Amino acid sequence: LSRDLEDILPEVEEFTLDKLLPAISRGGFLEEEEKEEIASKMSYYSGLSKKSILQHNLVVPTSFYWKDLLRDKGLTIGRLDSRYRGTDRQDAGERYEYDQASSSWSHAFAPAINMYMKDHLNFKTNTKYNVYGSVSPWSRGDDNTGDNLGEAMAKNPFMHVMIQSGYYDGGCDYFSAKYTMWQIDKSGKLKDRFSFKGYRSGHMMYLRQQDLKTSNEDIRIFIKKSIPPKGQPAKY
Repeated sequence: LSRDLEDILPEVEEFTLDKLLPAISRGGFLEEEEKEEIASKMSYYSGLSKKSILQHNLVVPTSFYWKDLLRDKGLTIGRLDSRYRGTDRQDAGERYEYDQASSSWSHAFAPAINMYMKDHLNFKTNTKYNVYGSVSPWSRGDDNTGDNLGEAMAKNPFMHVMIQSGYYDGGCDYFSAKYTMWQIDKSGKLKDRFSFKGYRSGHMMYLRQQDLKTSNEDIRIFIKKSIPPKGQPAKY
Protein backbone atom coordinates (compact mmCIF):
# COMPACT_ATOMS: atom_id res chain seq x y z
CA LEU A 1 0.00 0.00 0.00
CA SER A 2 1.49 3.32 -1.10
CA ARG A 3 1.88 5.94 1.63
CA ASP A 4 2.99 9.54 1.50
CA LEU A 5 6.59 10.19 2.56
CA GLU A 6 5.75 12.62 5.35
CA ASP A 7 3.09 10.24 6.62
CA ILE A 8 5.51 7.34 7.08
CA LEU A 9 8.65 9.18 8.29
CA PRO A 10 7.41 9.75 11.88
CA GLU A 11 6.65 6.03 12.09
CA VAL A 12 10.15 5.14 10.86
CA GLU A 13 11.74 7.58 13.32
CA GLU A 14 9.79 6.06 16.20
CA PHE A 15 10.87 2.55 15.16
CA THR A 16 14.50 3.68 14.91
CA LEU A 17 14.56 5.31 18.35
CA ASP A 18 12.40 2.82 20.26
CA LYS A 19 13.27 -0.49 18.57
CA LEU A 20 16.30 -0.43 16.26
CA LEU A 21 18.86 1.48 18.33
CA PRO A 22 18.17 -0.49 21.53
CA ALA A 23 18.42 -3.73 19.51
CA ILE A 24 21.75 -2.75 17.94
CA SER A 25 23.10 -1.74 21.35
CA ARG A 26 22.69 -5.33 22.55
CA GLY A 27 24.95 -6.59 19.76
CA GLY A 28 25.50 -10.35 19.67
CA PHE A 29 23.37 -10.87 22.78
CA LEU A 30 20.18 -9.80 21.03
CA GLU A 31 17.60 -12.59 21.06
CA GLU A 32 17.34 -14.26 17.65
CA GLU A 33 13.56 -13.84 17.48
CA GLU A 34 13.83 -10.09 18.08
CA LYS A 35 16.68 -9.84 15.57
CA GLU A 36 14.50 -11.46 12.91
CA GLU A 37 11.60 -9.14 13.77
CA ILE A 38 13.79 -6.02 13.58
CA ALA A 39 15.32 -7.14 10.27
CA SER A 40 11.86 -7.70 8.77
CA LYS A 41 10.77 -4.19 9.75
CA MET A 42 14.02 -2.67 8.45
CA SER A 43 13.48 -4.45 5.15
CA TYR A 44 9.92 -3.10 4.95
CA TYR A 45 11.03 0.49 5.55
CA SER A 46 14.31 0.49 3.60
CA GLY A 47 13.62 -1.68 0.57
CA LEU A 48 16.68 -3.84 1.23
CA SER A 49 16.28 -7.60 1.54
CA LYS A 50 15.93 -9.07 5.00
CA LYS A 51 18.79 -11.43 4.14
CA SER A 52 21.19 -8.55 3.42
CA ILE A 53 20.23 -6.82 6.66
CA LEU A 54 20.81 -9.98 8.72
CA GLN A 55 24.14 -10.56 7.00
CA HIS A 56 25.18 -7.13 8.30
CA ASN A 57 23.84 -7.88 11.79
CA LEU A 58 21.35 -5.00 11.43
CA VAL A 59 24.16 -2.43 10.96
CA VAL A 60 23.97 -1.68 7.23
CA PRO A 61 26.64 0.70 5.84
CA THR A 62 25.22 3.65 3.92
CA SER A 63 27.50 2.89 0.96
CA PHE A 64 26.02 -0.60 0.73
CA TYR A 65 22.51 0.84 0.70
CA TRP A 66 23.25 3.08 -2.30
CA LYS A 67 24.70 0.08 -4.12
CA ASP A 68 22.21 -2.60 -3.15
CA LEU A 69 18.77 -0.98 -3.19
CA LEU A 70 18.30 -1.30 -6.97
CA ARG A 71 20.97 -3.93 -7.60
CA ASP A 72 18.41 -6.33 -9.11
CA LYS A 73 17.70 -3.68 -11.76
CA GLY A 74 21.40 -3.05 -12.44
CA LEU A 75 21.21 0.45 -10.96
CA THR A 76 22.68 2.45 -8.09
CA ILE A 77 21.19 5.45 -6.30
CA GLY A 78 22.78 8.81 -5.59
CA ARG A 79 24.39 9.61 -2.26
CA LEU A 80 23.65 13.33 -2.20
CA ASP A 81 20.21 12.81 -3.71
CA SER A 82 18.73 9.32 -3.84
CA ARG A 83 16.28 10.33 -6.58
CA TYR A 84 19.20 10.06 -9.04
CA ARG A 85 20.06 6.68 -10.51
CA GLY A 86 23.36 5.47 -11.96
CA THR A 87 24.95 2.30 -13.28
CA ASP A 88 28.24 0.57 -12.47
CA ARG A 89 30.45 -1.65 -14.60
CA GLN A 90 29.37 -4.61 -12.49
CA ASP A 91 26.42 -5.18 -10.21
CA ALA A 92 28.54 -6.97 -7.60
CA GLY A 93 30.30 -5.04 -4.88
CA GLU A 94 29.79 -3.26 -1.58
CA ARG A 95 29.56 0.34 -2.82
CA TYR A 96 28.88 2.25 -6.02
CA GLU A 97 31.65 3.48 -8.33
CA TYR A 98 30.43 7.10 -8.40
CA ASP A 99 27.65 9.30 -7.05
CA GLN A 100 25.22 9.91 -9.90
CA ALA A 101 23.73 12.96 -8.17
CA SER A 102 27.12 14.64 -7.76
CA SER A 103 28.12 13.74 -11.32
CA SER A 104 24.91 15.18 -12.77
CA TRP A 105 25.29 18.44 -10.85
CA SER A 106 28.94 18.87 -11.89
CA HIS A 107 28.06 18.44 -15.55
CA ALA A 108 25.30 21.03 -15.24
CA PHE A 109 26.78 23.65 -12.90
CA ALA A 110 30.37 23.98 -14.19
CA PRO A 111 29.48 24.88 -17.81
CA ALA A 112 26.64 27.11 -16.65
CA ILE A 113 28.72 29.27 -14.29
CA ASN A 114 31.55 29.56 -16.80
CA MET A 115 29.17 30.68 -19.53
CA TYR A 116 27.43 33.10 -17.15
CA MET A 117 30.68 34.73 -16.06
CA LYS A 118 32.04 34.96 -19.62
CA ASP A 119 28.94 35.87 -21.67
CA HIS A 120 26.75 37.73 -19.17
CA LEU A 121 29.17 39.29 -16.67
CA ASN A 122 31.92 39.76 -19.27
CA PHE A 123 34.44 38.45 -16.75
CA LYS A 124 37.53 37.03 -18.48
CA THR A 125 39.87 34.77 -16.54
CA ASN A 126 42.15 31.80 -17.01
CA THR A 127 41.40 30.62 -13.48
CA LYS A 128 39.86 27.18 -13.34
CA TYR A 129 36.38 26.95 -11.82
CA ASN A 130 36.03 23.98 -9.44
CA VAL A 131 32.62 22.72 -8.45
CA TYR A 132 34.25 21.04 -5.45
CA GLY A 133 37.24 22.13 -3.42
CA SER A 134 39.93 19.94 -1.90
CA VAL A 135 38.15 19.01 1.33
CA SER A 136 39.46 15.53 2.02
CA PRO A 137 40.47 14.17 4.39
CA TRP A 138 37.95 15.72 6.76
CA SER A 139 39.41 17.00 10.01
CA ARG A 140 37.14 16.63 13.02
CA GLY A 141 39.75 17.58 15.58
CA ASP A 142 38.38 19.76 18.37
CA ASP A 143 34.94 19.60 16.75
CA ASN A 144 32.57 20.91 19.40
CA THR A 145 30.17 22.62 17.02
CA GLY A 146 26.99 21.50 18.77
CA ASP A 147 28.27 22.48 22.21
CA ASN A 148 29.44 25.83 20.88
CA LEU A 149 26.06 26.50 19.29
CA GLY A 150 24.25 25.60 22.50
CA GLU A 151 26.52 27.89 24.50
CA ALA A 152 25.90 30.77 22.07
CA MET A 153 22.14 30.29 22.35
CA ALA A 154 22.34 30.16 26.15
CA LYS A 155 24.28 33.44 26.21
CA ASN A 156 21.94 35.16 23.74
CA PRO A 157 18.21 34.76 24.53
CA PHE A 158 17.39 36.28 21.13
CA MET A 159 19.27 33.62 19.15
CA HIS A 160 17.13 31.14 17.20
CA VAL A 161 18.23 28.24 14.98
CA MET A 162 16.44 26.69 12.01
CA ILE A 163 17.70 23.52 10.34
CA GLN A 164 16.72 22.80 6.72
CA SER A 165 17.29 19.32 5.26
CA GLY A 166 16.40 17.34 2.17
CA TYR A 167 14.80 13.98 2.89
CA TYR A 168 16.69 12.34 0.00
CA ASP A 169 20.13 13.56 1.09
CA GLY A 170 22.35 10.65 2.13
CA GLY A 171 25.47 12.74 2.70
CA CYS A 172 24.02 14.97 5.43
CA ASP A 173 20.90 13.00 6.20
CA TYR A 174 17.95 14.79 7.74
CA PHE A 175 17.57 12.48 10.74
CA SER A 176 21.18 12.95 11.86
CA ALA A 177 20.58 16.70 11.70
CA LYS A 178 17.40 16.35 13.73
CA TYR A 179 19.06 14.01 16.23
CA THR A 180 21.98 16.43 16.65
CA MET A 181 19.51 19.26 17.26
CA TRP A 182 17.91 17.21 20.06
CA GLN A 183 21.30 16.70 21.75
CA ILE A 184 22.50 20.32 21.79
CA ASP A 185 20.60 21.18 24.96
CA LYS A 186 19.51 18.13 26.93
CA SER A 187 17.77 20.29 29.56
CA GLY A 188 15.12 21.25 27.01
CA LYS A 189 15.31 24.93 27.99
CA LEU A 190 16.29 25.99 24.45
CA LYS A 191 13.98 23.72 22.45
CA ASP A 192 11.44 26.47 21.69
CA ARG A 193 14.16 28.37 19.83
CA PHE A 194 14.97 25.45 17.52
CA SER A 195 12.98 24.60 14.41
CA PHE A 196 13.38 21.93 11.74
CA LYS A 197 12.16 22.00 8.13
CA GLY A 198 12.33 19.01 5.79
CA TYR A 199 11.95 19.02 2.01
CA ARG A 200 11.29 16.39 -0.65
CA SER A 201 14.66 16.96 -2.26
CA GLY A 202 18.32 16.11 -1.73
CA HIS A 203 21.49 17.84 -0.52
CA MET A 204 20.54 21.06 -2.32
CA MET A 205 16.81 21.21 -1.70
CA TYR A 206 16.43 24.31 -3.89
CA LEU A 207 17.04 22.24 -7.04
CA ARG A 208 13.43 21.12 -6.77
CA GLN A 209 11.39 24.08 -7.95
CA GLN A 210 8.69 23.70 -5.33
CA ASP A 211 11.24 23.45 -2.52
CA LEU A 212 13.12 26.48 -3.83
CA LYS A 213 9.99 28.50 -3.16
CA THR A 214 9.10 26.78 0.12
CA SER A 215 12.60 26.88 1.63
CA ASN A 216 12.98 30.58 0.82
CA GLU A 217 9.62 31.35 2.39
CA ASP A 218 10.58 29.34 5.47
CA ILE A 219 13.71 31.50 5.82
CA ARG A 220 11.66 34.69 5.57
CA ILE A 221 9.24 33.46 8.25
CA PHE A 222 12.14 32.36 10.46
CA ILE A 223 13.86 35.76 10.25
CA LYS A 224 10.67 37.66 11.07
CA LYS A 225 9.88 35.33 13.97
CA SER A 226 13.42 35.64 15.34
CA ILE A 227 13.49 39.44 15.41
CA PRO A 228 12.65 40.56 18.97
CA PRO A 229 10.01 43.21 19.56
CA LYS A 230 11.34 46.76 19.64
CA GLY A 231 12.56 47.72 23.09
CA GLN A 232 12.54 44.16 24.47
CA PRO A 233 15.69 43.54 26.55
CA ALA A 234 17.83 40.43 25.96
CA LYS A 235 17.26 38.73 29.30
CA TYR A 236 15.70 35.56 30.69
